[in-house]
Amino acid sequence: MKSANLLHIADSERDADMRYAIGVPVSDPFIFLRCNGRSLAVLNDLEVERARVQGQVDRVLPMSRYLRAARSRGNETPSLADAAAALCREAKVRKVTVPFAFPVGVARQLRKLGLRVKVRDGWFLPEREFKTATEVKMISAVLMMAEVGMAEGIHALKRAKIGKDRRLLLQGVPLTCEKLRSIIETAVLQAGGVATNTIVAQGAQACDPHERGHGPLLAHVPLVIDIFPRSARTGYYGDISRTVVRGRASDAMRRQYAAVARGQSLAFDLIRDGVAGAQVHAAVERFFRSEGYRTGRRRGQPVGFFHGTGHGLGLEIHEFPKANRTSDCILRNGHVVTIEPGLYYPETGGVRLEDVVRVTAGAPENLTQFEKVLEI
Repeated sequence: MKSANLLHIADSERDADMRYAIGVPVSDPFIFLRCNGRSLAVLNDLEVERARVQGQVDRVLPMSRYLRAARSRGNETPSLADAAAALCREAKVRKVTVPFAFPVGVARQLRKLGLRVKVRDGWFLPEREFKTATEVKMISAVLMMAEVGMAEGIHALKRAKIGKDRRLLLQGVPLTCEKLRSIIETAVLQAGGVATNTIVAQGAQACDPHERGHGPLLAHVPLVIDIFPRSARTGYYGDISRTVVRGRASDAMRRQYAAVARGQSLAFDLIRDGVAGAQVHAAVERFFRSEGYRTGRRRGQPVGFFHGTGHGLGLEIHEFPKANRTSDCILRNGHVVTIEPGLYYPETGGVRLEDVVRVTAGAPENLTQFEKVLEI
């Protein structure tokens, strides 16, 4: 069966498919075409030489060539769609398949220019689903950057003094969520990563898993730190979460933390090639219920374990497969996923622990090395 002709128009700084296709970051939108077993990229002329040296497509071509071809047909102000149509004419391609999120306006232009355009559901480049050994190394490298940030953050917490009203003071100045986030993200940057929206949320704030955290940090209160940087060099993501208490945790928090740690271990034991993501998630849910940790709503707010157990990781922070209640995916050898159970109750605070694993036929390979310690 003849394979589809794949066409995409986007930049590779933000679009994961384009980054995967070409292998280098390009800030301006360009054209990618895969046809007859070969891959072509048409870029701004200033990017051509760099892409030829560093990229991984079969041919890199200058955009000016195809804009001239469009002008020769009477179009004085050709667009990227006009250049793409010119490329397809040259390659004798009449039908193309584009990603699900392809701009509808550009698709309409391509159709007006005589191309038949089909939208592909799911992965545009299916090979992205399964991570190669090289990709696993790149994910591991950015995980190390995340761990550098985590280490610096925890070091700052350890150095902080406990002042009046349990407020933490670093070098005599109140230590805040914002300041600790800055310390973490600076360390990640120095290690070669780009960390944005790092979560440093304490107490009841952390019961909203996407709350970034704000205000003074206190002793004896649980703090969720979630770092998910992108490698500045490769574009791959890492993701790590730890929950710590500067000082002494309450007995209720110790029990809650222990339950989350055991829930994560249970997920590790279940993850294998051929296991359903929903099955892993359901097992963690059952375990938490058996320990007395109920999930529901209080005064309109969710409590308990109300997010997924994990998600795929790669050139996007959230990729297929998912391990949650509604997931219909089957975990396969070569998937890279997070394992991040959590429990959230305003009276005690939030707890989340997150590692990244590679799925294998046997026990998953944990790519995360950072220790798990509650009290620091």
